[in-house]
Amino acid sequence: MENILELNHVSFSFRTYGGVIKAVRDVSFELHPGEILGIVGESGCGKSVTAQSILRLNPESTGFFESGSILYQGQDIVRMQKKELRKIRGGEIGFIFQDPMTSLNPTMKIGKQIAEAIKKRRSLPKREIVQRVSSILKRVGISDPERRMKQYPHELSGGMKQRIMIAMALIGNPKVIIADEPTTSLDVTIAAQILKLMKKLSREMQVSVILITHDLGVIAKTCDRVIVMYGGKILERGTVREIFYQPAHPYTRGLLNSIATLNTKKDTKLQPIEGTPPDLFHPPVGCPFAARCKYGMHICHREMPTHCALSDEHHVFCWLQDEKAPKVPDIFQQNRGALC
Repeated sequence: MENILELNHVSFSFRTYGGVIKAVRDVSFELHPGEILGIVGESGCGKSVTAQSILRLNPESTGFFESGSILYQGQDIVRMQKKELRKIRGGEIGFIFQDPMTSLNPTMKIGKQIAEAIKKRRSLPKREIVQRVSSILKRVGISDPERRMKQYPHELSGGMKQRIMIAMALIGNPKVIIADEPTTSLDVTIAAQILKLMKKLSREMQVSVILITHDLGVIAKTCDRVIVMYGGKILERGTVREIFYQPAHPYTRGLLNSIATLNTKKDTKLQPIEGTPPDLFHPPVGCPFAARCKYGMHICHREMPTHCALSDEHHVFCWLQDEKAPKVPDIFQQNRGALC
């Protein structure tokens, strides 16, 4: 299967008054046509910076690529001229931002904002533009689209605003959608509706989706494959079933142990991951999770683990997978089936 998107050894940093923050470090992964790929990790792990790097949305005044390439259908986005990049943004790759409350222009009517995404790429009669906007609003589940097009963002609910953001991302018929924590500001019921809608549209329109989240429940319900990030690096990746049923990295297991499932008893104490994330001004040379890992060895602090393939899709970076490493008990105690 030919990949629609590939990141190869991408490193992205930010210059600040305090020094250089190495936010993304040597990240490589691929996106298959028509799949939903989740990227999960705690706040500050580099998942949003990775997502925004794909369309070069990080501020260029402070941010810069240290290395790597981002190939979209064979074209390297990192080295594209801005004119070429504008054709990719919104047209080939759509982006759904984290907070619809601040992403929409409060001074423009909804219909005009969605229409702008079309006008920037092609010249069409006004009547056809209105028809396209009305059609995409219906597709994302907005009733009475003619009335909604004439409203301002403040007149809509949070869930309705997020549907508008999805409509804006889809209006250019992209092949890839990047959704950066699209349900963060929504209540549980509305969030579930938005995720169900995204999954349905991905299947119907054959759009590949990269879903950024810190919520493992969202990953379990929505994604085909998942990438686990920590300290600016990928620590594990695989199918959702492999990650939830056979987690191979202590950090992945720690994430899964720290959440409640349907089978968790009332008096059961959840297991937090002790310690704090690494300082990305001076990132560790070894495994970024070594300082918090109860199974950490000397080599974990001195050298980044080598890549270990457990199956065609399941890959992990952990010295515990080395044949010379001591065997450790399965530390994942919860019922994994309750989330999947």
